Amino acid sequence: MTELAAVARRAVAVLAVLATGLLSGCGYNDFQRLDEQVKSAWSEVVNQYQRRSDLIPNIVATVKGEANFEQETLTRVIEARAKASSIQATPELVNDPEAFGRFQAAQGELSGALSRLLVTVEQYPNLKANQGFQDLRVQLEGTENRITVARNRYVKAVQDYNVLARSFPTNLTAMVFGYDVKPNFSVANEAAIAVPPTVSFDKPAAPATAASK
Repeated sequence: MTELAAVARRAVAVLAVLATGLLSGCGYNDFQRLDEQVKSAWSEVVNQYQRRSDLIPNIVATVKGEANFEQETLTRVIEARAKASSIQATPELVNDPEAFGRFQAAQGELSGALSRLLVTVEQYPNLKANQGFQDLRVQLEGTENRITVARNRYVKAVQDYNVLARSFPTNLTAMVFGYDVKPNFSVANEAAIAVPPTVSFDKPAAPATAASK
């Protein structure tokens, strides 16, 4: 009985070694590594978007202090922030194309609202000279830069993962273990974030009515 048990243990050990070799050869370990890279990159994207979201209340409060500032512009920023914040950016979101698309659209809407706000500020000399607003502007600009870097890293991590998931023979491993292709930021949106937004208060924008005069 002891000899049979010893033989069984050796057989199990051999099978384990063979299974380990097969899994390594078919990309199983690579999927583990790249999946963790995607999660890490996504976490940094979320952190930077949250940093931007945290800046917005102070920016809005400062702008509100300017007499006759365009209320519609402020309202769009506030509403866009609320919409973006309502989407829970969990790690599981990167495996759900529909939810990922909603997150991307909401953040894009907030980016657009902030851009319009900064353009509108050009028409208010007092705001442009406000040191508190200038400090917030510098923080926002730095955050936008970090968002761009974080997103680019995420794009690369997902690309590496998706290539493995689609290539033969690792695509067979993907099918067996459920490693689906992950959604990524769209090409159209990537063009918009390739260069961080330039926020300058040195050269006032030309009045919108100049062309009509």
